[in-house]
Amino acid sequence: MKMFHCDNCNQLIFFENSLCVKCGHLLAYIPDLEEMSTLQQELEDPTRFRVLNPEPARKKWFLKDSQPAAEKATYRLCANYSQNQVCNWAVSVDDPNPFCLSCRLTRNIPNLNKPGNRELWEKLEAAKRRLIFSILSFGLPLKSKIEDAERGLGFDFLEDPVFGEIATKPVLTGHLDGLITINIAEADDAEREHRRHAMGEEYRTLLGHFRHEVGHYYWDRLIRDSSKLEKFRNLFGDERQDYGESLRRHHESGAPLGWENSFVSAYASSHPWEDWAETWAHYFHISDTLETAIECGLSLRPKRSDEPTLTPSLELVGARTPPFEELIDRWYPLTYVLNNLNRGMGMQDAYPFVLSNDAVSKLRFVHEIIREAV
Repeated sequence: MKMFHCDNCNQLIFFENSLCVKCGHLLAYIPDLEEMSTLQQELEDPTRFRVLNPEPARKKWFLKDSQPAAEKATYRLCANYSQNQVCNWAVSVDDPNPFCLSCRLTRNIPNLNKPGNRELWEKLEAAKRRLIFSILSFGLPLKSKIEDAERGLGFDFLEDPVFGEIATKPVLTGHLDGLITINIAEADDAEREHRRHAMGEEYRTLLGHFRHEVGHYYWDRLIRDSSKLEKFRNLFGDERQDYGESLRRHHESGAPLGWENSFVSAYASSHPWEDWAETWAHYFHISDTLETAIECGLSLRPKRSDEPTLTPSLELVGARTPPFEELIDRWYPLTYVLNNLNRGMGMQDAYPFVLSNDAVSKLRFVHEIIREAV
């Protein structure tokens, strides 16, 4: 994640902010500009806004008359921003869709009249915006189900239906033909932790779910009918094996002995599709966390020469697909410090995984697929 600052007072702001805590100016993320921008309201129409300082966008957008587009562009707040306060993105006034690029992907939301559901929905949308930010940053193809019913991407945020206290048909988090379903219980920290223990998982986060499930979507888009399918099978295995039977066997018997030698996680060993999705999610974890660390200027300069070091690399900042070696060489020392910092706070490791040579080869393949999709 990039670092952002208020255009009015230069205060450090975060991706989730909607107001500057120092000067109180309205903030919004504008995907077209790839910036968290400070907005100023138009006097003639209070529903329209302009960017307070268009300078960051000058390098990206120009009109035919060579005037910076950002100086003339007008935006409105996403409908989920102005009406429900669960979004902080903006939309061009020329866009007929009232929702931002992230919110328009959501087809169904939970019943907001039920206590607690609004808060869960807000967490779901926040995690999805981080996912969409990464997808846009990589330059991956992205269309909604509205734009492309067959190949577009969509999300359903559903809750288990109940009759009395008994769930009649539990909602399963998963992906099917571009539609990603997330059980809203995953946005409840206590419930998600309970499920993590029940499933014997080392790691389970809401953002991780989004990254994993969208990996299935991009397998369909970038691998299934491509010349890369054979190489995929050489690395991950033959996806034509029975998927349902593979998952049943995994849930009954667990991962095979020695799974650590070939997979990024135990669940990745259940089926080649799950191996791909888990590896894809890990690639997103690595890229996002590394970009954040480098943007913050994080470096490791230990007193001993035999301890992990980390030098910020400007080559990784803003690059859609930086060299894979740059990513992986910096990831190992970063996990060392992340895990030790967490232990110092009495928390579990931020990244409780060990990447084998086989897992790194699979990560490299994901990197290549993303690079070629740009």
